[in-house]
Amino acid sequence: MTPAATSPSPQSDPSKIVTVERVVPSPPGAIFDLLADPRRHNEIDGSGSVKGAQVDAPERLSLGAQFGMNMRIGAAYKIDNTVVEFEEGRRIGWRHMGGHVWRYILEPVAGGTKVTEQFDMNTSRSALALRLIRAPQRNKAAMEKTLDNLVRRFSEPSN
Repeated sequence: MTPAATSPSPQSDPSKIVTVERVVPSPPGAIFDLLADPRRHNEIDGSGSVKGAQVDAPERLSLGAQFGMNMRIGAAYKIDNTVVEFEEGRRIGWRHMGGHVWRYILEPVAGGTKVTEQFDMNTSRSALALRLIRAPQRNKAAMEKTLDNLVRRFSEPSN
């Protein structure tokens, strides 16, 4: 694993990381395939803001890959992301211009895979502003819905 593929760093502040976990009834590979395909992110998004990938988004993400997403919170906008963490089948994380990282960590467990989603503000350019607008609390609620959607998605007979 390359240094860029590891996170959070030993110097990171745990109080700046919002974490949600669920056990998903599926092996890690199938879940990772969904997470590594930006065209499928809107299938599980719990915030309602992810509308779809830009047409030039790669079919499969990898370390250093760049991808744009069509978003909507009130007004439509586009956000460009770069994959900054990647370990096939285990971890994927991306960062956009705000500097914070969205990450998923997958761990095989009895009954499926423990999926941990994190919103990490340690590298954010605007952590104070994010706290003032209550982004950690809002994102946690959306992350819980996202992981619930992931559980439902992989509980369906035709995954």
